[in-house]
Amino acid sequence: MLSFELVKRAFDFAIALSACLALSPLLVALAFMIWLTQGNVIFFRQLRPGKHGKPFKIYKFCTMTNCCDQEGCLLPDSQRLTKVGKLLRSTSLDELPELFNVINGEMSIVGPRPLLMQYLDRYTPEQARRHDVRPGLTGWAQINGRNAISWEEKFKLDVWYVDHQSLRLDLKIIALTLLKVIKREGISQEGHATMEEFRGNDKQIALR
Repeated sequence: MLSFELVKRAFDFAIALSACLALSPLLVALAFMIWLTQGNVIFFRQLRPGKHGKPFKIYKFCTMTNCCDQEGCLLPDSQRLTKVGKLLRSTSLDELPELFNVINGEMSIVGPRPLLMQYLDRYTPEQARRHDVRPGLTGWAQINGRNAISWEEKFKLDVWYVDHQSLRLDLKIIALTLLKVIKREGISQEGHATMEEFRGNDKQIALR
């Protein structure tokens, strides 16, 4: 009997490959639109922790400029986010290149969102359990508040998914994600362009 992990991987690969083929005209159009408005930097690339914290390079459409202040520090997210970037984020279209991460086996369609490498030593042992599975394009936390809830709430939802994952639950999350995208809910945290940085305590600062 096939293990759940193998079945989930086959499901992820089939969905991601089908989506890439079906959405290829949209992917090309979005890349061209970004090139016209932002220049040659079309994709945002960054190392993120995957399953068991193993690093991989995530791909997204670029939504921000690299504008800095007089001291050479990056400007706040709200000032670097372009008009096209705002559209891509509000519709979650900036996440589409992550389908290639799914095809490569670095991500799943459903799972805890891959955050930043520097967060790894800030988690409690319970919160770190979110890395027991592959990170996902969407997840239980995304349909239950996304960036509008606290980090603590988000991590509890991530760990809940790890303990209750199933294909039936994945299908439910995918369906509810589509509704969330249509309604454009939970895109950003109140008072921030996206979500403030997780510092492992209450002292958090804004980040991309």
